[in-house]
Amino acid sequence: MSGYDIIDEAFIDTSPDLVWQALVAELSGAAGFWVPFNTFSASGPPDQVGTEVKWTVHAKGVDKGGPKLRFTSRTTAVDPGRRLDAEYFEGVFRGHVTFTLEPVNGGLSTRVSIHFKAQPQGFVKILAKVADVGLKHSQAAQLAFSNLNSRLGGRHTANGVAR
Repeated sequence: MSGYDIIDEAFIDTSPDLVWQALVAELSGAAGFWVPFNTFSASGPPDQVGTEVKWTVHAKGVDKGGPKLRFTSRTTAVDPGRRLDAEYFEGVFRGHVTFTLEPVNGGLSTRVSIHFKAQPQGFVKILAKVADVGLKHSQAAQLAFSNLNSRLGGRHTANGVAR
């Protein structure tokens, strides 16, 4: 396969404000809901244009061996609380990612999506011939969303304060 164009989404039973806070914390390196498959470190706040985020995909899980796919993104656009766009410019992918949050159920729930549009580089081009990298991406995204819902589900904000 020459590239990936994948959209994964889920509904989180909490407000977009809390989902946004968790997403920004995760991309900053919190290791809260994307573990065991993805970890992150950032050069600054991921929700600021120009911030670089280093992504590591742990194919078998953190500390389980196996290949580690490393790549770096740069935040290119932010609509706070609603959307974060970044470009992959270094490592095993080149392309773009967009995180989108939409309020549903009167703002008590959130539709969260990740749009991953990227071309594999280096050894991932070879890996893609023997493993379904796109399927693995979606499985990891759905697990992360499930973990996020388990952590935040049922929590809502009133005037910006979690209750």
